[in-house]
Amino acid sequence: MEGGAKSNDVSAAPIAQPLSEDPTDIASNIKYHAQYTPHFSPFKFEPLQAYYAATADSVRDRLIKQWNDTYLHYDKVNPKQTYYLSMEYLQGRALTNAVGNLDIHNAYADALNKLGQQLEEVVEQEKDAALGNGGLGRLASCFLDSMATLNLPAWGYGLRYRYGLFKQLITKAGQEEVPEDWLEKFSPWEIVRHDVVFPIRFFGHVEVLPSGSRKWVGGEVLQALAYDVPIPGYRTKNTNSLRLWEAKASSEDFNLFLFNDGQYDAAAQLHSRAQQICAVLYPGDATENGKLLRLKQQFFLCSASLQDIIARFKEREDGKGSHQWSEFPKKVAIQLNDTHPTLTIPELMRLLMDDEGLGWDESWNITTRTIAYTNHTVLPEALEKWSQAVMWKLLPRHMEIIEEIDKRFVATIMSERPDLENKMPSMRILDHNATKPVVHMANLCVVSSHTVNGVAQLHSDILKAELFADYVSVWPTKFQNKTNGITPRRWIRFCSPELSHIITKWLKTDQWVTNLELLANLREFADNSELHAEWESAKMANKQRLAQYILHVTGVSIDPNSLFDIQVKRIHEYKRQLLNILGVIYRYKKLKGMSPEERKNTTPRTVMIGGKAFATYTNAKRIVKLVTDVGDVVNSDPDVNDYLKILGWTHDICYEDISVLSSSENHFPVFGNLPMKIGPEMLIPGSELSQHISTAGMEASGTSNMKFALNGCLIIGTLDGANVEIREEIGEDNFFLFGATADEVPQLRKDRENGLFKPDPRFEEAKQFIRSGAFGTYDYNPLLESLEGNSGYGRGDYFLVGHDFPSYMDAQARIDEAYKDRKRWIKMSILSTSGSGKFSSDRTISQYAKEIWNIAECRVP
Repeated sequence: MEGGAKSNDVSAAPIAQPLSEDPTDIASNIKYHAQYTPHFSPFKFEPLQAYYAATADSVRDRLIKQWNDTYLHYDKVNPKQTYYLSMEYLQGRALTNAVGNLDIHNAYADALNKLGQQLEEVVEQEKDAALGNGGLGRLASCFLDSMATLNLPAWGYGLRYRYGLFKQLITKAGQEEVPEDWLEKFSPWEIVRHDVVFPIRFFGHVEVLPSGSRKWVGGEVLQALAYDVPIPGYRTKNTNSLRLWEAKASSEDFNLFLFNDGQYDAAAQLHSRAQQICAVLYPGDATENGKLLRLKQQFFLCSASLQDIIARFKEREDGKGSHQWSEFPKKVAIQLNDTHPTLTIPELMRLLMDDEGLGWDESWNITTRTIAYTNHTVLPEALEKWSQAVMWKLLPRHMEIIEEIDKRFVATIMSERPDLENKMPSMRILDHNATKPVVHMANLCVVSSHTVNGVAQLHSDILKAELFADYVSVWPTKFQNKTNGITPRRWIRFCSPELSHIITKWLKTDQWVTNLELLANLREFADNSELHAEWESAKMANKQRLAQYILHVTGVSIDPNSLFDIQVKRIHEYKRQLLNILGVIYRYKKLKGMSPEERKNTTPRTVMIGGKAFATYTNAKRIVKLVTDVGDVVNSDPDVNDYLKILGWTHDICYEDISVLSSSENHFPVFGNLPMKIGPEMLIPGSELSQHISTAGMEASGTSNMKFALNGCLIIGTLDGANVEIREEIGEDNFFLFGATADEVPQLRKDRENGLFKPDPRFEEAKQFIRSGAFGTYDYNPLLESLEGNSGYGRGDYFLVGHDFPSYMDAQARIDEAYKDRKRWIKMSILSTSGSGKFSSDRTISQYAKEIWNIAECRVP
């Protein structure tokens, strides 16, 4: 219909056509669901109803058919399967991904047109599932997409968080946190499995039975209920599952007597505790109750998932006669995504010994042949350590098992490697510190897993040379590298159709979408003027789309001809958003000192900075506040508005969830009462320069750098994480490098402690400009003091912002000059995309499948 009219096409009768790809039949199927699967009042078909009440249900019809066919096929073939356990998943919009992977995007666009709706507007109604925080969850979701696309038999397991991490609000006081509301209505993509329920015990005690075996009894018992989300592969029939667990209490746990006596809270005490488990991702753990809740979450995920895995293993094997436990590692591969699911190790041991009656040696053999561990960090605060007292209180049987694992590990090392005796305090699982004994979860993972991997070559090298060096001397073949990757479907094919069409045209094939290394063939056209024109046009179209969207929702005008400079990721001192904003402040001060004629010779920039600061991370929240204050001043200064704009957070415009202005999540800035969703699928295609500027040696990998590079965005960065490999692949001349290297960092910190650091005058000038009150009256001294002094808590510039500032500013000057040379810039952009073939999650998952999991393709015929 013309003009996006909203009246329905009466010719489309409400008839169920669940599998048709004809737009008219799809329109009929959508109308059928609107009428017979109602979620709203009748006779209303606005975009919200069109999404929830019809379109999602219609797409889900096809997914369910493929889903059922997939698991029937897996049951028939009975292949070895992978089970991926992660506390986080960031799926992104399911509708966009589903119609893209099922190759029915155009058919659904036409069908909705017939019904007076626009697919783009309907898609905007979907709220992202608030199941993650940052790169860890986005990586897990990319991996699920690749597993399905590669036809690998695999499951994802996670928790169904009702309120997510938090929704970010920006007020005059800074960042505030409120609950996410993605389940305020419901999610049309999940299907509850009422027949998949497992008991989960907490607290209690261990009984020794007459046979000598041990049994965990008493305490409180909750129920884990499964919700399944379909994960379709790209142009394949295989559709895998993400199984999310919800915690529930049974009706028997509701005390009717207490309720009728007016003791309402006491009557539903267990129900309340059940709701707490899946309420929030990463609840605050400053109190013992907070620590108990976090540990409950982790164990809940591990126990429910393992009970499910074991139940299906027994069901499949018993169908062939009877199950043999020696076959378990031949049919099951379990991957721990970081240390959060570490309790899988003692829980599998408990289930095998206490429930299945196996001995220690057989259970240990099965466990260590089944479980593999991915490390995602070398940051001390992120290497989980749990209080032994809390563990004994919540999981007494598991602490017995962990004690035995630790005891046997120590005995083995002392017998086979006595030279490591002095290393045992750092290698063993249990820390017997007299004041605060803890369980080292990463150590438990390394000791108990058959394979340990890092997520970028530099990161893996650091793990082997430093963090896990002593373990490497014992098990040199246990450690691998698996450089992270991203799914090309979501991160270029669907989000940048113009650029995708150009790539397909010049490569004369669209096979690059599932074989990203074909992008290397673009290099031969890197100097072609026709490609340059098409490439620049596509990039400009993406920039204009982003600029128009921001103008439409906010009234803020940004110039599409300016350099779009973006840093979007979690706010953390090591990621150095502070370095970025200090550079912006220096740029602003220099612009203010120029004459109008001098300003005309500069490179105009629109700087976008976004991310969530964790609720209790004070310095990160100060950085958020500084960005907002600088943006307020710069954006209202008519002298510089043609040459510098800062989009991040402002006081006058209240951003809701700008944090998700990152490629790791979707961000929902709110301006007044108007919701503005600047998702990564709009932001990344419109980018031209992206900042990945962490202190070298501190970022495990990063994946947003891969997304930006794939879309022809150039990177300014340090030699950290996957930046190292990106620079190697796209060419050193196409990467704006600055800063200290990882091997230089320790000595630089020692030099700082010894008073040898001499700050760059530009660095001092930027700090002094803040202290002058140019950006308001907020007290930034505590933040600035973290960059000053030579040592002491919260001082001494641990993250080397001051050291790297001069080389950072020099790199920014090189960027300004390069951007003026349009031919050179476009060539660099093309070479960035053509060098991104290595960074597909399809490649990463293929390596996991062959080198860690030992699983093979199981394609649905």
